[in-house]
Amino acid sequence: MQRAIELARWGTYTTSPNPMVGCVLVNEQQIVGEGYHVKAGQGHAEVNALAMAQERAQGATAYVTLEPCSHYGRTPPCARALIDAGVKRVIIAMQDPNPQVSGRGIQLLEEAGIATQCGLLEESAQQLNAGFIKRMQTGLPRVICKLASSLDGKIAMKSGESKWITSSQSRQDVQRLRATSCAIISGADTVLVDDARFSVRYDELGFGQQYVEPDNLRQPIRVIIDSRYRLHPQLALFSQASKIIIVRSQYQLQAEPEWPEHVQVIDVEGDANGKVDLQQLLPVLGQMEINNLLLESGGNLASAFIQAALVDELWLYQAPKLMGADAISLLALPGLEKLDQAQHLTIKDIRKIGPDIRIRASFANE
Repeated sequence: MQRAIELARWGTYTTSPNPMVGCVLVNEQQIVGEGYHVKAGQGHAEVNALAMAQERAQGATAYVTLEPCSHYGRTPPCARALIDAGVKRVIIAMQDPNPQVSGRGIQLLEEAGIATQCGLLEESAQQLNAGFIKRMQTGLPRVICKLASSLDGKIAMKSGESKWITSSQSRQDVQRLRATSCAIISGADTVLVDDARFSVRYDELGFGQQYVEPDNLRQPIRVIIDSRYRLHPQLALFSQASKIIIVRSQYQLQAEPEWPEHVQVIDVEGDANGKVDLQQLLPVLGQMEINNLLLESGGNLASAFIQAALVDELWLYQAPKLMGADAISLLALPGLEKLDQAQHLTIKDIRKIGPDIRIRASFANE
């Protein structure tokens, strides 16, 4: 099963919106077939492993990181493929998180006389697809908020200068984080101030290049909140022909720019201040099959997500610099006057990235 999990990771940058899945077939204590899911619409892990094993799949044991599917989608059901191949036993790391289909693949296998076992290395399998699991169970994407600051918690000088606080190694790590995300969300301010593209640059993936060829690199959807209608087609953001979603809080009678074909404009209900209601936006993005949503923005939008309890995990890159009291602080969380009102987090991982440190922490609401 550990080998199946390792195989699944090869789909890190390509499987979205599908989950990462790996499969290993063992017959007479020998691996006779293995495979992983590469891309939505292509063969699933079990099908690829069976293609490698061919007749040696007869009587084999299959180790699969996710319950084999039981329905016809873009591809036939994998449970049926395992049955037809004569597999005698299937070991599954975790059930399908979709409550409408969970257990049906196992039932189909057992009705065909195939022995099943579920739960081997379940936690490791769940970590592979945390975003997919959350969307299946709640309809919402998993949100990672990425921030970068100095050691004293500053994100820009008083003048607005902010390039570059962290190192090239940290920026490369962020490229890999972007590449694993289904979508990146930010605000119009960040786009306008930085002329940001929010694209994944293959030559900056570093060791991530081993998982994907340049032609297969999937660009995340770029979601930009623009309630005040300030974006325009001449920005660098629109020069790359991958999907962009512009989000507004309400329709206004004004001349609409002539957007490129890869741009979609959606209206979402506004809050009391006329800004996009984030609680209303997240289910809409979930319906678009966005599993992992990366929040890359200034402190105000990041703070709004945190205050709305919509952030699952914080990735904070801190550079060994002190920028002083006049510099701009990391977050703006008004109304916190007592220590017991502070946001509580659980540190999940701390490591050095070049000269910087990267802290991963989950929120108490997770």
